[in-house]
Amino acid sequence: MIGTRLAHFEVIAKLGEGGMGAVYRATDTKLGREVAVKILPELFAQSPDRLARFTREARVLASLNHPNIAAIYGVEERALILELVEGPTLAERIAQGPIPIEDALPIARQVAEAVEYAHEKGVVHRDLKPANVKIAGPETGQAGRVKVLDFGLAKAMAGGDAISGSAESSPTLTMQATLAGVIMGTAAYMSPEQAKGKAVDRRADIWAFGVLLVEMLTGQRMYSGETVSETLASVIKDAPDLSKLPAATPAAIRRLLRQCLEKDPQWRLQSIGDARVAIREAESGPAIEEAPAAAPPMPAAPRPWWRSWTAAAAIASTVAFAALSAIHFREKPAELPVVRFDVGPPGGFRFATFSAGPSNGSLSPDGRRMAFSAASADGKSQLWVRSLDALAAQPLAGTDGGTVQCWSPDSRSIAFAAEGKLKRIDATGGPALTLADAPTARGASWSKEGVIVFAPIANGPLARVSSAGGAASPVTKLDASRHEASHRYPWFLPDGRHFLYEAGQNSGADHVTVRLGSLDSSESKVLMDANSGAIYAQGYLLFLRGSTLMAQPFNAAKLALAGDAAPVAEHVRHIFNPAASLGLFDASANGLLAYHAGADTGGLRLARMDRNGKRLSTVGDPGTLGIMQLSPDGKNAAISVTEGSNTDIWIYDLARGLHTRFTFDTATELAPVWSADGKSIVFSSDRKGHSDLYRKAADGSGAETLLYSDGLDKRPSSWSPDGKFLLYSTQGGATGTIDVWTLPLAAGAKPYPLIQTQFNEVNGQFSPDGRWVAYQSDESGRAEIYVIPFHAQGDAPGGKRQVSTAGGTIPRWRRDGKELFYVAPGGKLMAAEVDAKGGSFEPGKETALFDGILTGLGFSYDVGPDGKSFLVELLPEQTTGVEPITVVQNWTAGLGK
Repeated sequence: MIGTRLAHFEVIAKLGEGGMGAVYRATDTKLGREVAVKILPELFAQSPDRLARFTREARVLASLNHPNIAAIYGVEERALILELVEGPTLAERIAQGPIPIEDALPIARQVAEAVEYAHEKGVVHRDLKPANVKIAGPETGQAGRVKVLDFGLAKAMAGGDAISGSAESSPTLTMQATLAGVIMGTAAYMSPEQAKGKAVDRRADIWAFGVLLVEMLTGQRMYSGETVSETLASVIKDAPDLSKLPAATPAAIRRLLRQCLEKDPQWRLQSIGDARVAIREAESGPAIEEAPAAAPPMPAAPRPWWRSWTAAAAIASTVAFAALSAIHFREKPAELPVVRFDVGPPGGFRFATFSAGPSNGSLSPDGRRMAFSAASADGKSQLWVRSLDALAAQPLAGTDGGTVQCWSPDSRSIAFAAEGKLKRIDATGGPALTLADAPTARGASWSKEGVIVFAPIANGPLARVSSAGGAASPVTKLDASRHEASHRYPWFLPDGRHFLYEAGQNSGADHVTVRLGSLDSSESKVLMDANSGAIYAQGYLLFLRGSTLMAQPFNAAKLALAGDAAPVAEHVRHIFNPAASLGLFDASANGLLAYHAGADTGGLRLARMDRNGKRLSTVGDPGTLGIMQLSPDGKNAAISVTEGSNTDIWIYDLARGLHTRFTFDTATELAPVWSADGKSIVFSSDRKGHSDLYRKAADGSGAETLLYSDGLDKRPSSWSPDGKFLLYSTQGGATGTIDVWTLPLAAGAKPYPLIQTQFNEVNGQFSPDGRWVAYQSDESGRAEIYVIPFHAQGDAPGGKRQVSTAGGTIPRWRRDGKELFYVAPGGKLMAAEVDAKGGSFEPGKETALFDGILTGLGFSYDVGPDGKSFLVELLPEQTTGVEPITVVQNWTAGLGK
């Protein structure tokens, strides 16, 4: 290559080689200057991915004109003509040892200026690292000038929105194994969300900038490993270690690094421009920040308020009475103290373990009363109301099995869910009024205009209904682009038109999204990611970050976040599953806060139950369990299990109580379905950015194979007894709703819709003989169970028969085909006798078996081969519900203390 010509550029020497090709020094014979020529190898030019990245780099560089970004002069065939930057890379400089603070800060500031300019132009670098930063040498006349290189992975943002971080565009996932050194170098600077293959935005560059600055100051990599996987695992799991920073590091720079290296992008520094400003301030100040000599010593820790008052009183007693009189009328009223007290359950009762509202203790808006659901020793529950100035709570007749959803704005009435309905009742007692169907209600909020927004089902959008009752109608819509599975726990803002709500994903995420909705439009916007939904009180949004209750300043007039969040209380309970998270806290309009403290209740436990609900045995330890299915012989169960932010399929050996991991990809794997012979398992995985169908041998041998992908999210539900067909649910087809499709497993066969209407149909289940399909549909306005004949493509669909009579979800067949099980509203397992002879199907007698089936998780139970036992996911037995609820008065006074 050396000595050859490329157009009018004569190649002089090779400068280096990287993941996207070789870089040469060349002379521009027309302009008489030296340039850098980056050439994509012939072999790489045949790769659409590398060619696209090569083209992307040219376009991005052409759009950027900044003194700290290496410029592009032109494009030739398979070559970029770039500005030649003489001098070492930052990686070469760091290899010589830590960079002194006085030298490191100017370099970091210039990098920040370059990245800030790119972000302002709507470009995210996505591969910021020391090897992509050059420092001009003295021979250039611009000694110390920084140039940021290699925008091959950069991507433009649409209007500032987050850009894709899919596997196809992630450097750790697209480069060949032969470039392992390059991959590891890149992996070490990836943000946690980029390492997980999630969507990334400019905050990924801010993370990389923080890692880069730490490496400059310490001379050591923050994250490393023998393999790419180990490095990525370290990025995802290990907390940033700043202990090796030099003692001379300014406090402002330490603070900046902590902000840049927040694992959660929601809490990370939001603008690289703020980093530039912080560095500039540190450059102009002393290397070590010291307190003025005359400054009084600070106490080791904040003192309790009563000690502060005692100290203040002692000081005040030395002040002359005349001076006190002179300022008396200018004094501000003394701040009320923070007061805490506990509210326990009624004697002989416990707080209901799973209350589907903002808290186990729901405060009235005026802060005078608390409503909660409490259960007796036999498991029967009802609503109770306690005045906070009274010593005892009073039960509300006619609320059996009810869960508190919300209070009316005037604090006179309570909306609650019971028997598959949303109801209201006067807080002092009286008859209950049915407002709307709510088979599996998950929260409600009551506006000052008499509108109730509520979640009628565990998985679906929110609806609205008049507080006087009537027809309910959708008020939100699920965002398919964000894989949303549910909208829950709404909370009206003071204007009575806008409301907060929680959006849960079906991808096994370790968080939910808090969104802002409106009665005037089904459109909404994202406010933040959190570990629970949010409520509004006293100018703050209250939400969970882990198990810590946080208060985020919120401008209710501008409907926007304002300022930084502060902790309010630690170890607040929450109930978590991959699609939702319920924080057990609540607040009133007049400054009261209530929360249930203790260990998180996110774990579920596997248990064997008989038809009467008697627990026969438990299996394994509690965990975050999802969709499951028994093997055909009933000896094993395949279950989706979430650990941290990762969801995989595990196989549970029910006899020995052991479980082994079945899938290992960092993507989310859900919905395992066994083949009739027990030799294979099909599941869904979003490793390509959408949930596709994969197949793997049930014994774990061999690699999984992609079964079907069409760009839409899919969830398998049943495999035909003859092994020829697979049922799955998908959304986004011709109807725009969720439909049940059939995938023929013969080579070359194409899937076809089995049930496709304007309503939602899910959870299709083949009968044991393969002639019938049971499924769940909301065509009647609530979820019910129906059965239709199974038909091959091109055959006319047969007529359907309704099986459930008062609502039903999650159908399962008995192995002999004589019973069909489903879950009635409230979590009661039902058994319906069925008679399927010839071409006819007749549902028969229904029998209620036992309560406690969790809904909203997908298939949370299965039927044993004998039809007499069931494998069920249950909340583990614990003391939850016995411990009291903590109530805090004037909680805002404790913020920041």
